[in-house]
Amino acid sequence: MSNPAFSLFTLNGVDAQKFLQGQVTLNTEALAENLTRYTAICSLKGRIQFGLWLKKINPESFEIVVIADQAEEFAKHIKKFGAFSKMKLEEVGSVFPTLDGDSTHFSAAETDIAVWQLQAIESGQAWIEAATAHEFQPQELRLHQREGVHYDKGCYIGQEIIARLWFKAKPKSWLHLVQGTGAAPALATKLNNDVEVVNSIAIDGGYKALVVAKPAALEELGLAVLDLPEALKGDVARPQ
Repeated sequence: MSNPAFSLFTLNGVDAQKFLQGQVTLNTEALAENLTRYTAICSLKGRIQFGLWLKKINPESFEIVVIADQAEEFAKHIKKFGAFSKMKLEEVGSVFPTLDGDSTHFSAAETDIAVWQLQAIESGQAWIEAATAHEFQPQELRLHQREGVHYDKGCYIGQEIIARLWFKAKPKSWLHLVQGTGAAPALATKLNNDVEVVNSIAIDGGYKALVVAKPAALEELGLAVLDLPEALKGDVARPQ
């Protein structure tokens, strides 16, 4: 299984923040400057089409990192929906990740991506690649518990479905950290009907993976369910 690669884009112009506010699941107006947050652009069906690490330099300047295998489609999407906005998207090139506490940072300095993968998986920081696009709703990945979703900010793509799930229901399946034996399963693999792989990495004697699953289905498979960080341990449903 190959390591992911990452592509950095800049989005600059007077309409940058307003445009992104109507695209991504987090609140770009409330996002602190120079803080990288993982967020998503969803489909009209409320499923994550693009996962992205977003950093606001100021309201007219943003840095956006996506997994390289989504970079071309992401650029097409922004240029299509932003055709009448005063801003410019530019691809800068490859960047490399490091984990810092509860977030990922990127720089041009080369790092060991496998080290980051394991750390991100162990800390519940699921990410989307081309293979997993359109598979998961933000709440299923606990994105709201990572400040990647804002439920009251107004309209964005897929917002009606995402908000309805939050305010009127809860997901049937959600993110868990598991450890298993054998080869690491491929992304988007279904280990059974109710367990789907989001990210995985080989370790000595087996693998660790982030899966979206019904808890009972994990028991059936006999996978070891490991603790997520405190912030991601809570119920994925809205507090009543």
